[in-house]
Amino acid sequence: MNQKMDDVEIKVEPDDLQGVVAVGSYLIDAARRIGAHVPSECERTGACNSCRVLVTRGSEILSTPTEAEISILTAEKIKSGERLSCQVKIVAPGEIVIMREAQQKQSVSDENIFDKFRREFYDMPLEKKIASLVELEAITLGETIAFVLNSPFKLFDLLIDAMAEFGMKLERSANQQKKPPEHREDKSDESDSPSEEKPKDA
Repeated sequence: MNQKMDDVEIKVEPDDLQGVVAVGSYLIDAARRIGAHVPSECERTGACNSCRVLVTRGSEILSTPTEAEISILTAEKIKSGERLSCQVKIVAPGEIVIMREAQQKQSVSDENIFDKFRREFYDMPLEKKIASLVELEAITLGETIAFVLNSPFKLFDLLIDAMAEFGMKLERSANQQKKPPEHREDKSDESDSPSEEKPKDA
């Protein structure tokens, strides 16, 4: 495999997947890029451990543990190689081998949780349905829209109005929310979206 000086070779076990990614990639993105299924229940905010992996080789070319990792994982687990892949940035070229969790079991669990919520959602009164959608900050915009599209026609207009109220807010803040606080001031990794300037008062 031809490898550039600024590339990283990554291997994911037990899937026996491997490929080359760029320095600066987050570990979760690198693993997904070569076909590994790595979930992130908290939308990459570092608030859960669903994306944890065991780094068996290449820990020296990864960013230092973030506050979120230290809070979620014990010092002993971090020392043994466990990391939250959404919080880990590849900072130098080299080779990385990671062992992911038993994702098949996790995937089934995720589906069960989603189905349970969906059933509860359709049993809610109209007012509670709308309030719940507006408050679902942890669910992606795409998933929330899916709820809207699958709702009875009578609810469609009301739900669309509720979505419009907070949809753009999620869109603008998504990139920054997904980055660990330690990485948000990294100019080389800033969002491409220009910041909006408020007009000055006359």
